[in-house]
Amino acid sequence: MDFELSPRTVELRDRISAFLDEHVYPVELEAMRALDEEVAPGVPYPEILVDIRARARHEGLWNLFMPDERYGAGLTNVEYGVLCEEMGRSPAIAPMAFNCSAPDTGNMEILAEHGSDEQRERWLQPLLDGEIRSCFSMTEPEVAGSDPTTLRTRAELDGDDWVINGHKWFTSGAVGAAVAIAMVVTDPDAPQYARASMILVPTDNPGFDLVRPVPVMGHSGGPGHCEIRYEDCRVPAVNLLGPRQAGFVIAQDRPGPGRIHHCMRAIRTAERAIEMMCRRASEREAFGSKLAEKQFVQDFIAKSRMEVDQARLLTLLAAWKMDTAGKRAARQEISMIKVVAANMVMDVLDRAIQVHGSLGMSDDTPLAWMWRFSRMLKVADGPDEVHKMVIARREVNRWAKGDEAGGDSAAPMTSAASGALAQS
Repeated sequence: MDFELSPRTVELRDRISAFLDEHVYPVELEAMRALDEEVAPGVPYPEILVDIRARARHEGLWNLFMPDERYGAGLTNVEYGVLCEEMGRSPAIAPMAFNCSAPDTGNMEILAEHGSDEQRERWLQPLLDGEIRSCFSMTEPEVAGSDPTTLRTRAELDGDDWVINGHKWFTSGAVGAAVAIAMVVTDPDAPQYARASMILVPTDNPGFDLVRPVPVMGHSGGPGHCEIRYEDCRVPAVNLLGPRQAGFVIAQDRPGPGRIHHCMRAIRTAERAIEMMCRRASEREAFGSKLAEKQFVQDFIAKSRMEVDQARLLTLLAAWKMDTAGKRAARQEISMIKVVAANMVMDVLDRAIQVHGSLGMSDDTPLAWMWRFSRMLKVADGPDEVHKMVIARREVNRWAKGDEAGGDSAAPMTSAASGALAQS
């Protein structure tokens, strides 16, 4: 693996850093408040973000995540991962500034790969242009989110329409979104991985009922993580995204690059926490000396530095392997980074909060909201426990088959494992 960054990557990283310094960090708190207060049906972004996004697009810092040069920058996973890390210093606002925030990124990728020409024109292009937002509607409250083979929401073909009935929640970003990509059961009697399909549902469609943003750790503002009821929601048959029964295949196309994005942003979030922890420890005195001179605080800082660098190297390895050998060859590393980065960022943030004392628990610093924002990483895109199960199964199977060379000869995953890893 070559750790040398291309001149283009260095230039883009430096431009993103300068853009954030000038246009995002000075108004970060204001932008977060506006995101909570102004986003509403038909209003995808608050005015302050509209202005920032227009400037970013004008400067060519736009759709950097898209590997297809027809739609974006055409960067590799390693190259974009480095840029993602820079955006992670403000994980809620910076990705939006560059039109690189989830779930739009994953939705745009599968629309580009699996959408019809009509679907690309109607939904992908406005997403690329930053005119609309989208949401991904998969998880259901009545069944385990870690096993989407048990999904119950049904879509039945009635003439030239799909009629959808069911109950979803944690449909992230639904408030202010123009379209939902819904994973629904179209063929209940088919084999478990062929039961589901993806259907595009306009959010202003009759029968699409946004019940509420589900409060998450006391927060329910902004685009939200929403509860949705589909009640005789009728959409044209041409809204089927990709082939019928291909829901799981398409879902598996979303998480690989997305996990690189999430993990690299988490690494930069942790870097910001280390910076804040070190500054606080260098300034604050207790019991006759600076906090930075206390052995326990030094332990916090040293552990955090080591863990962040370890997570970065593992994530870049996963990205490099995806670029050179493909998603399937990198699946073990992708599962590992998802666990490692999600736990690392929580540990580092927790230490930084501890060093700040009661101030760290307040919203007077970014630490508390970064902690709330980051906690979902241990659940989203498949919970830690499923990833660990998959990692262990592959490793045991590799050695049980006597693969001394260390090749990946994993047995098929359980339905729970494969389904959970499809989530995003």
